[in-house]
Amino acid sequence: MLLNSPFFQDAFYGKKPILPLDVAIPLEKYCPLNLSVKNKELNDIAISDPIACQNYIDAVLKKNGARVAYGGYLEKRALYANSDRFSEGGPRNIHLGIDFWCEAGTKVIAPLNGTVHSFKNNSDKGNYGPTIILEHRSPIGTLFYTLYGHLSMESLDGLYRDKPIKRGNVLASLGTPDINVNYAPHLHFQLIIDLQGHYGDYPGVCSQEHLKFYQKNCPDPNHLLGFSE
Repeated sequence: MLLNSPFFQDAFYGKKPILPLDVAIPLEKYCPLNLSVKNKELNDIAISDPIACQNYIDAVLKKNGARVAYGGYLEKRALYANSDRFSEGGPRNIHLGIDFWCEAGTKVIAPLNGTVHSFKNNSDKGNYGPTIILEHRSPIGTLFYTLYGHLSMESLDGLYRDKPIKRGNVLASLGTPDINVNYAPHLHFQLIIDLQGHYGDYPGVCSQEHLKFYQKNCPDPNHLLGFSE
């Protein structure tokens, strides 16, 4: 598999994986966050409301003395229950990336060398808002992609197709709820093997019916980033 390839690790990991947020935030300031339907703490919280969601995240951060709350790969969430976008063709509520919840304006860092594949402001309600997709090629020629969603509008300035992006460089910054389409500020980070013709966008949430395909096409980013939830 791609992520277990020694070629992949030698080319992109270096000696230490890079997280996709400001390197000035130390790892000990990260804490896991559970937004799944199994979390009973959310039963009486309108988690789809950005203010209520932010209040809950702030409480988790304070409790853990943290600055970033992260998690969510294959997490089944009630977060999307009030959005028509996620009910078309059956409910979509299984999250396909990792979310990093932190302050708007936080720098987003490229964890891998790559080039800009596409970018777009996906401004319809429930979507990503400003989004960047990077293309990566392993030394054995395998293509794969990383998606960065819920960015600031300024993050799209100066981008162009095939623009080179170096590992460890600042790629973007996080947007505010009015820009990232009504979510508490966070980075949606997702690995994608086949973009299926998408440009500047790709599903970040799937239904139970299509989980098998998306789990294969969107591998667990924890393996890439060097930590586990």
